[in-house]
Amino acid sequence: MMNYHFNFAIVWRYAGKLFDGLLLSLELAAATVAIGMAIGLVLALAELDGPRWLKPLIRAYVEFVRNVPLLLLVYLVFYGVPSAIDLQYDATTSFVATLAIYAGAYLVEILRAGLEAVPKGLIEAGKAIGLTPLGVLVHVRLPTALRIALPSLSNTYVALFKDTSIASAIAVPELAYSMRWIETQTFRTVEVYLVATPIYLLTSYAMLLLLRLAERRYAIAR
Repeated sequence: MMNYHFNFAIVWRYAGKLFDGLLLSLELAAATVAIGMAIGLVLALAELDGPRWLKPLIRAYVEFVRNVPLLLLVYLVFYGVPSAIDLQYDATTSFVATLAIYAGAYLVEILRAGLEAVPKGLIEAGKAIGLTPLGVLVHVRLPTALRIALPSLSNTYVALFKDTSIASAIAVPELAYSMRWIETQTFRTVEVYLVATPIYLLTSYAMLLLLRLAERRYAIAR
């Protein structure tokens, strides 16, 4: 290792590919968060307000997804499902669906806890001014629950961004895949990883900083 000569110039020739990979990683994370939030919110409401027979099904989904490695789920959806039911989709669609399902299992717990933490007095106040059950949900329960859950949601969002690196396993050209592609072209393994690691670090930290600013503005002190 003492005789190793660093050459970052070769890696930086492919800076555009790294940037495109980072952009796709952010897009994957954004799509996953949007779909995962929808899944988590629907299931959290179903668990709290829905029929009793739904609760064991939701629990089973949460326990299954949270106790199976994400990489295995990625392979299952990308390779297994099309083989079993003759359904065709590309790698990016497959990964977004998988990560959204994975995210939903965590977000349902966070959102359920947030909904349960909404003070009963606020709900009663909403009813007292004539809001319908839907009105109470939209104007009282959801805004309050989201503000309560902001710290946990922030950590989950950053974790999902980092989890997009697993998409490289099915050749989605995000940042990790771009990194590996550059490595095969340049054979500069150390330099590629030394460049890619700060990109992940700085992007994750920037996301967390923005989310922490949102927390300071909207979070409810408990």
